[in-house]
Amino acid sequence: MTCIGFVGLGLIGGSLARSIRKFHPDYRLVAYSRTRAAVEEAVRDGIIDQILEQYDPAFGDCDMIFLCTPVQTNITYLPFMKKVMKKGCILTDVGSVKGEMSEAAAAAGLSASFIGGHPMAGTEKTGYANSTDYLLENAYYFITPSADSDPAATEFYKKLVSSIRAIPLVLSAKEHDFVVAGISHLPHMAAFSLVNTVKSIDTPEEYMKLAAAGGFRDITRVASSSPVMWQQICLSNQAMLSEVLEKYITDLQHIKELVDAGAAEELGRLFADSKEYRDSIDDHKRGSVGRIYVLHVDIYDEAGGIATITTLLAMNQINIKNIGIIHNREFEDGVLRIEFYDAASRDLSEEVLTRRNYKVRKRT
Repeated sequence: MTCIGFVGLGLIGGSLARSIRKFHPDYRLVAYSRTRAAVEEAVRDGIIDQILEQYDPAFGDCDMIFLCTPVQTNITYLPFMKKVMKKGCILTDVGSVKGEMSEAAAAAGLSASFIGGHPMAGTEKTGYANSTDYLLENAYYFITPSADSDPAATEFYKKLVSSIRAIPLVLSAKEHDFVVAGISHLPHMAAFSLVNTVKSIDTPEEYMKLAAAGGFRDITRVASSSPVMWQQICLSNQAMLSEVLEKYITDLQHIKELVDAGAAEELGRLFADSKEYRDSIDDHKRGSVGRIYVLHVDIYDEAGGIATITTLLAMNQINIKNIGIIHNREFEDGVLRIEFYDAASRDLSEEVLTRRNYKVRKRT
């Protein structure tokens, strides 16, 4: 029987465990988590078969071990894993920076056993309680073997990733770190800085904060991510992040120069090029930020209007993730913004509400 171990059972570790349990019910799953309540809940959910201690000899029975804690914490487990792992066991991680972890594994004498991994999936939420068995579906999953990695082990990893409906991509640790610096780390830095900029220039009455609506909230949503995690990511991927930040700053400065010059034609061309590239991105693939599923619904100006809509959705067993009224120039009147957990719930809600003659706009 294949045995898979987990060190850490938060959002990603928990979602991995749930996905593996879903598609491989015969696998034995064991786990240690600093938050004992998380792994106890996973046992009650039928996801984890056995709770392990931090440095438990039972990790030696595993065929594959996922390190699902921050990079620096993962590194501290390497000496123990070197002592306890059986021959042929695959050691991997789920961190968003691969170079530092790969170098640490090599220094610990584990380069033949360690294969880096990074599922490009997530939300602004954290913890096992927010994990799901579908978070990784259609998500790209980077796999970064070293020159010493056993090709058979890499192939096993790829098949496991495919079996849980994620999409494996094999590349070097250096290539990975440059790619994620651009498509994951840079957007987070942009969101953090944008929020802080608006905070610093807001009026004494905080009108900017008050009026911040759909566009601002969507583009800065990731600024609610864990500050400690992103502090570690910045320090672990300094060189690559600095390189893409320099390019981004140069591009922002160029936009400022075009605005200052009133260069309408150049600005139009810049925005058109950006739109063309953005429109070519496949929105059906999940990313590290996670997609959002939103409907905008015109509401009747009457008492109980919101309650009527939520009751209709509840009658159809549709769960709502978030709900609120928004007023901005995108809409002539106020509308109800409803966020769902998945596309199926959003689409069913659109059908239910349209049947009742509500005017519904799907956010794309």
